[in-house]
Amino acid sequence: MDNIEVRLPDGNTKTYPKGVLLQDLLGDSPAPVQANEIVSAKINGILVDLHAPLEQGGELEWVSLSSAQGTEILRHSAAHIMAQAVQSLFPGTKITIGPAIKDGFYYDFDYEGSFSPEDFPRIEAKMKEIIDRNLPIVRREVSQEEALGLFQERGESYKVELINEIADSKMTLYQQGEFVDLCRGPHLVSTGMVKAFKLTSVAGAYWHGDERNQMLQRIYGTAFPSGETLEKHLLRLEEARRRDHRKLGRELDLFSIHDEAGAGLVIYHPKGALLRMLLEDFEKREHLKRGYQLVVGPQILKLDLWKRSGHYDHYRDKMYFTEIEGQSYGIKPMNCLAHMLIYKSRIRSYRDLPLRYFELGTVHRHEKSGELHGLLRVRGFTQDDAHILCTPDQLNGEIRDILNFVRDVMNIFDFPYELEISTRPDQGTIGTDEDWEKATQALRSALDGASLPYQVNKGEGAFYGPKIDVKLRDALEREWQCATIQCDFAMPERFDLAYIAKDGEKHRPVMVHRVILGAMERFIGVLVEHYAGAFPTWLAPVQAILLTVTDPQIPYAETVYRSLTEAGIRVEKDMRNEKLGLKIREAQLQKIPYMLVLGEREVKENLVAPRARSGKTLKPMKVEEFIHLIKMESQVGGEAYS
Repeated sequence: MDNIEVRLPDGNTKTYPKGVLLQDLLGDSPAPVQANEIVSAKINGILVDLHAPLEQGGELEWVSLSSAQGTEILRHSAAHIMAQAVQSLFPGTKITIGPAIKDGFYYDFDYEGSFSPEDFPRIEAKMKEIIDRNLPIVRREVSQEEALGLFQERGESYKVELINEIADSKMTLYQQGEFVDLCRGPHLVSTGMVKAFKLTSVAGAYWHGDERNQMLQRIYGTAFPSGETLEKHLLRLEEARRRDHRKLGRELDLFSIHDEAGAGLVIYHPKGALLRMLLEDFEKREHLKRGYQLVVGPQILKLDLWKRSGHYDHYRDKMYFTEIEGQSYGIKPMNCLAHMLIYKSRIRSYRDLPLRYFELGTVHRHEKSGELHGLLRVRGFTQDDAHILCTPDQLNGEIRDILNFVRDVMNIFDFPYELEISTRPDQGTIGTDEDWEKATQALRSALDGASLPYQVNKGEGAFYGPKIDVKLRDALEREWQCATIQCDFAMPERFDLAYIAKDGEKHRPVMVHRVILGAMERFIGVLVEHYAGAFPTWLAPVQAILLTVTDPQIPYAETVYRSLTEAGIRVEKDMRNEKLGLKIREAQLQKIPYMLVLGEREVKENLVAPRARSGKTLKPMKVEEFIHLIKMESQVGGEAYS
């Protein structure tokens, strides 16, 4: 029998017979935790099951249950256990896909009936039964023909479709008891290793995310290494549900999305439109004081232009098209083309550069129906989009300035964030190897020069250049990608952009694509959840509401209302003949920063009695004092936004 040399986690090298099971090495090789906490292994960086045979030598690492990869394996196995439970309880249910995802897992089912949260206790009880049986989870490698035969016999048409889509003669199956699934793995050794799990929600999902396909039912769940960590997560989920921007959007009357208008198309109500206007005004001021110029491009451009840019070849599945008088047009998914045409409208000198074009540009992208989610994933949205055209020598400084811009804005909204560089995708890109290397190095150099830490996200750049992605964290420590900085040498080449340099010759500028907030819709959705709908005073659509105690205070309330509106304060009035307590409770539910109670004393002494939404009561004050209070609380970056 052949022997294999393995470098163990403690640094020692040992020889083992080829084919020995990795789980048999646990007692022979020191692990970072107890052996029963190890769920997988890595051989030369490749994840494998513990019951896999050792076929090659190299570096051995153990993967513990509490590690990120270990928890992902746990959740993937929990998804299989859930699918097994569902098929056991609901005969005739067909399985599709069931991956681990961030913070949990899901499985999509084709079932004639309807699943609901009321079914969860039964499913969880059956899952517990499967876990208690401690069924071995066995991996099998079979031919494509054998896999097809197996799933055809079981009537699993979706698995048959998946097998036919995979260009591989070998398939891997995982089996636990009577349940078999097509899966790459790896998985736990047995079902008994799942200790803490919970089903969380159910939703509809189209097969392959395409609305033309069968509507499936997706059951979400989560699993953690311990009951304590699961309980903490469930509390976070409950808080996330309380903050859900779709729920708060209805309660605060900010926006709506209607099937009769179209999926993924947002309709802003008065308060939502005002919130958006406040953000847009803030954006315009911040850009103008940093040397950006406001521009506006058309919603559609000729198809030839999209072909020239490369969008048609690399992005057309996300685009919408139309035809006018026999001429084909593309509805813009991005704003960069019009900005390049502005640049080309006249001869540019090196003295003109850098040019910074900023547009709050509305774009449309064909997102799959199954991926749409409130404001966070839509088909029509507005970006705070800018394109900077500069000389290569100016590139580093421009990137550094954008990073400073991001820092300033994220501080205003109390968002901590992390940075990552997304590098060239393996295929489907434009531009030369040299240009990609220069662009990537420019991003690295700017981050290194500013001593900013970052991760590398391999292969996730745009088709025209690498990018810095900004991942902000909200009040619940959830991560959102909003700001991005993309370095592009390819588009200026394709559009023959040039400037006259000091030597009198034409040279090619570099283009930087960047957003700060990103999509306004997405950012508003994140803000709603970050603040739980209780916006800071400068951003609140309604900053104060007048509450009369009885009808005799109405004339005075009208006078106060006029004074506040003339001072630019966003104010509403509630003069209904209702109890004051009811009015206060309703105003608190609307998250209005201040309630101004007007009773007999306030009328007599020309005062207002402010009550903060936190419940704190302020001393009665003159209207002018209250206006000053709002103005002071609305100071953002040295400017008033009341």
